[in-house]
Amino acid sequence: SGTLSYREIFSNPEMLAKLANMPSYIVGLSAAGLIGILLFFGTIGKSAQFPLHVWLPDAMEGPTPVSAMIHAATMVSAGVYMVIRVYPLMAAGMDHGHGLTPPLAFMAIIGTFTALFAATIAVAQNDIKRVLAYSTISQLGFMIAALGIGGYVAAAFHLVAHAFFKALLFLGSGSVIH
Repeated sequence: SGTLSYREIFSNPEMLAKLANMPSYIVGLSAAGLIGILLFFGTIGKSAQFPLHVWLPDAMEGPTPVSAMIHAATMVSAGVYMVIRVYPLMAAGMDHGHGLTPPLAFMAIIGTFTALFAATIAVAQNDIKRVLAYSTISQLGFMIAALGIGGYVAAAFHLVAHAFFKALLFLGSGSVIH
């Protein structure tokens, strides 16, 4: 693209079309598709999506205010925020009403599975903080699934709302544990 500026890439429809039509020579994807999938691999680790979901409940062993901060402010939100930020690239080449791009389809599948899988695991937990941690993984899965099917605004709204209610739930669980 000749630049690293998000603004120059995402606000230029010709550049996005060029990336969507440029072959990457890997698995038949376009350059935009390959870049989108590779960026989403980072989100899988950062936002605890399947199969890299196991680290988050273990990270909640620390003090409750730290757990609340990890969930609300920085750690798990960063991956979803990155996908929201680069969404024009993920959707580059999408013909509205005629299917999803490969990165969006992959996000929809992983997000949906993660949401259902983590919620099922949460039901079997006995520790209140682990229940909330798996609940967070499930909520992040919902956000990724929404992004995968084109619900950009819904995912962004849920990301902000989730930060508030999950931080309060963790602080409340700290009082219950105490």
